Amino acid sequence: MPAGSSSNHLCHREAMFLSQPLEKAALIIRFLKPVTWIPVMWSFLCGAVASGAFGWQDLTGMKFILGMLLTGPLASGTCQMLNDYFDRDLDEINEPRRPIPGGSISLKSATWLIAVWSLLSVVAGWFIHPLIGLYVIIGIINAHLYSANPIKLKKRLWAGNIIVAISYLIIPWMAGHIAYHGTLTIPALAPSLIVAGLFTLSSTGTMTINDFKSMEGDRLAGIRTLPVVFGERRAALIAAVLINLGQLLAALYMLSIGEQIYSALTLLFIIPQFILQFPLVRNPGSFDVRYNAIAQNFLVAGMLVCALAIRAAKP
Repeated sequence: MPAGSSSNHLCHREAMFLSQPLEKAALIIRFLKPVTWIPVMWSFLCGAVASGAFGWQDLTGMKFILGMLLTGPLASGTCQMLNDYFDRDLDEINEPRRPIPGGSISLKSATWLIAVWSLLSVVAGWFIHPLIGLYVIIGIINAHLYSANPIKLKKRLWAGNIIVAISYLIIPWMAGHIAYHGTLTIPALAPSLIVAGLFTLSSTGTMTINDFKSMEGDRLAGIRTLPVVFGERRAALIAAVLINLGQLLAALYMLSIGEQIYSALTLLFIIPQFILQFPLVRNPGSFDVRYNAIAQNFLVAGMLVCALAIRAAKP
């Protein structure tokens, strides 16, 4: 074999050796769905801010970094893998390119990944605060209730969206609060719990908008989402009412605790969402993705405004 040919062969083998781990890592990351981590991580940040004990210098602290890892790739990733595992038959219709229906990840490998990620999530949560470890367990149970038979709450109209909204908002918000303010009394926790609950109402609406893209598969599988039961336009109208109602009530709560400026800012952030809801209700099937891509930015900004208001209202 010529020297040049031998050298090229070795380089090719080395490239293959290096590419395989990278391909596996990329596949696992795709299985964990990074795009779904952001709302949960943001809720943790808002809870930390609302605690009154979080400073912007804490953004580089180990507790915050661990909190981001927990609410992002660990706990959220675990729940996404669980959803894909239990929805593999449905995904053959709606999302055939996902790792399990596409054949990229076997059921055995998926089971091992879920087990390892679940354990890492609980340990990371407990390390921040023992109660957060319990929250992680509740979140994983919620993921089973949402996706796994025989309960499979996603089939049961409102129940599925509500339990996802709780896992995306109330649990991480309260985890962020407790991580920085360990006083577990009703007066200390009530403002965060109220605001997180109100934004959970709004989040239930955004979850409904996410259901438009999978209507065909949901209908075939007997999953009773709002768009399947009420039709696209009525479901879009219900979603818009929920989104606005949660934020309006949050703005009123800001007013009740004496934070008029923050209340006004929260109301201002509702206006662009309200404007975008007109084309959404007119044509939900073609405007749903664009609506969420734009309107969600104003909703999450309102969350941070309310967190800052809770912080400002603390004595």
